[in-house]
Amino acid sequence: MKRVAHALAEALSRLEAAQLRRRRITIEGFAAGDSRARVRVGGRTLVDFSSNDYLGLARHPALAATMSAAATALGAGSAASHLVSGHGTEHERLEEELAAFTQRERALLFSTGYMANLAVMSALAGRGERILLDRLSHASLIDGALLSGAALVRYRHADGEAAARALGEDLPGAALIGTDGVFSMDGDLAPLPALSSAARRADAWLVVDDAHGLGVVGASGRGTLEEFGLRSAEVPVLVGTLGKAFGSFGAFVAGDAGLIEYLIQKARSYIYTTALPQPVAAASRKALELAEREDWRRTRLGALIERFRRHAAECQVPLGPSRTPIQPIVLGSEAAVLAAQRELEAEGLLVIAIRPPTVPKGTARLRVALTAAHTESEIDQLAEALGRACARRRARGAA
Repeated sequence: MKRVAHALAEALSRLEAAQLRRRRITIEGFAAGDSRARVRVGGRTLVDFSSNDYLGLARHPALAATMSAAATALGAGSAASHLVSGHGTEHERLEEELAAFTQRERALLFSTGYMANLAVMSALAGRGERILLDRLSHASLIDGALLSGAALVRYRHADGEAAARALGEDLPGAALIGTDGVFSMDGDLAPLPALSSAARRADAWLVVDDAHGLGVVGASGRGTLEEFGLRSAEVPVLVGTLGKAFGSFGAFVAGDAGLIEYLIQKARSYIYTTALPQPVAAASRKALELAEREDWRRTRLGALIERFRRHAAECQVPLGPSRTPIQPIVLGSEAAVLAAQRELEAEGLLVIAIRPPTVPKGTARLRVALTAAHTESEIDQLAEALGRACARRRARGAA
């Protein structure tokens, strides 16, 4: 054990030297202020620009009240897997409502998006087949592909033609193409029409993880599929999460009845785990209701995104092409983004530095996440603070 402990210590030291060691921050609670985006960290109040709570629902009192009432009536935990005795009425109702929201025959609940992607990839592909993934696909899609035993092929980011060429290569049959709908670190959208056409020509599944699109993108917030006008026949497998725009926790797969029934029988990350607590499902139902009824949240978010991009450009902040709440500020080096994170924190802003291997080497960045809970003054404060941080970096480079 001493040898193993020494090896672990050396590995951690190497991460530290490369400025790649991750450290958690502890959110001590929410702080009072003009918005619902303020948190307490280390005894200080910071404006949180790192949360995926895009519609500002995570702190909505109706979700808390619904969860509390459900816990009183149904208990805090589900106590078993869905296929034993853990599947309850709140699960059933949420699945029905998610199917209706996504305009599909059925939906299947999972505890996390990671588990949902593991389930889909490993159940729909296997040895002797191929899985094609966008080079910037989420880690859960990659791990699911590796778990399946199929050959994994990575195509150039957001390049539908590259995916089509890979499908046409004289290699073992392609079982599926997988992609994020909105990419979590860049905020751009996948070329879903081109991917759908390529998948249908090859008779392959198309799996879209729309974790960062549902609730935000599209005329009614139904995600990237709505944005591109694609139906279930054109994108047969849709994965969504409840812990981002919907402010709760959990995930789901939506599709035709046959697909969902097959996953119930074959998806190991569904079969062999305790079901999501019913109070969480109840809160998710309330969040879904609010997201559909209060469409002003999505409208407000869009206005804040436009305001940030306009003001940040005026402050000479290097912006990517994203039109979603995810706004990456690519600074390149690990040292640069860590320094910028510290500088922003000193100004009362929480923006997390994202480094390899989460993003490709040489593309370390600040990942700004905007929400409907932010105020206009907070957006302006962020843009101006980023402008100062970027100006200092340029000055150091010139020196």
